[in-house]
Amino acid sequence: MAVFRPFKGIRPRKELADRVACLPYDVMNRSEAKSMAEGNPQSFLHVVRSEIDLPESMSPYDPAVYQKAKENLEKFLEDGILIQDEKPGFYIYRQLMNGRVQTGLVGCTAVDDYENDIIKKHEFTRPEKEVDRINNFDATDANTEPIFLTYRKNEIINRRINDWIKFHMPEYHFTSEDGIQHMLWVLDSEEIISEIQDIFQATDYLYIADGHHRSASASKVAKMRREANPGYDNTEEFNYFMSVLFPDEDLFIMDYNRVVKDLNGLSKEDFFKGIQKAFEMEEWEGEGPFKPMAKGSVGMYFERKWYALKAKEGIFDPADPIERLDVSIVQNNLLGPLLGIEDPRTDKRIDFVGGIRGLQELERRVATDMTVAFSMYPTTMEELLAIADAGVVMPPKSTWFEPKLRSGLFVHSLKG
Repeated sequence: MAVFRPFKGIRPRKELADRVACLPYDVMNRSEAKSMAEGNPQSFLHVVRSEIDLPESMSPYDPAVYQKAKENLEKFLEDGILIQDEKPGFYIYRQLMNGRVQTGLVGCTAVDDYENDIIKKHEFTRPEKEVDRINNFDATDANTEPIFLTYRKNEIINRRINDWIKFHMPEYHFTSEDGIQHMLWVLDSEEIISEIQDIFQATDYLYIADGHHRSASASKVAKMRREANPGYDNTEEFNYFMSVLFPDEDLFIMDYNRVVKDLNGLSKEDFFKGIQKAFEMEEWEGEGPFKPMAKGSVGMYFERKWYALKAKEGIFDPADPIERLDVSIVQNNLLGPLLGIEDPRTDKRIDFVGGIRGLQELERRVATDMTVAFSMYPTTMEELLAIADAGVVMPPKSTWFEPKLRSGLFVHSLKG
């Protein structure tokens, strides 16, 4: 049974939504964040990447960075850039990208559901990455960014959302610089809110699509608040974290590609021989980069040429939900045994490139700082849910969701 409850959202004034909204904190580096916010003092990057307002010599994890985030959020509230709603509600958040629509509900999910695996995970987290968002959430006393969750579609929820959209004007409607349309409606009907809560109360599980580090951080901040308030009764806002829930049928996973710095001391001949033990391999004769169009198909870019690889039968167990992932096939039969990358989470010789950057980005990386690149067939939603249901975890960097949720359109105060 999943808890999903309304909250008093902190949101931009209507006319400022497009200026406040920004990409999530973890899809850019410091210099990119600073460039994105340049000339826009209302960008929410000043809250989620507040190091851009401090000297570049300062570590992005310095305590002063989180104090600056707190100051910037308070200033946004004082200046009326952000305003808190007077009554709790849900919010409908719709994104349109390249003719494809995804529509989610914004509300709060329970920390206890996260801890008890009602909210299912599919990735490991790294403690050092958790600490950054712990410090941000703790200093600002808020969930400054949402967790991206999914659930198996429910026709009643779909109808309620579509009916609300049909008869109400959106609070926000703007197109971001990447061409994605963003719309938001305030759903404040107590009757519909109660109905939606009851439906989720009867739902077995929710699933993290994107945001494992944010959810882990939000849970740890809640634990800190509970320890500081031993008389808590679970009504306090710090027992919940802000989430956007999308039906699984709406979501789109893109490829998450790999680039590797060197051949682990292998000659080109030995490298190719090693590949051909597990893959059929041929030089790509088509136009442009090789984009895999089926499971078990992998592209490789090496020495300014593309190659098409196809996994041979018997190199993985098709009944194993982890082994049959394309990212696992490449990791277990090529990156690990051949190139010596045993732990891609920590190995500095490998990097990952989201599919939104295009396969030309793989060519660019090989031309600049890498030696070989691999284009992947994307993980499917069915695979993600099956793995989460099995209680196991995917290899790192298995999923890249698009479009990304914009930050700054809603904030959840842990103070209520």
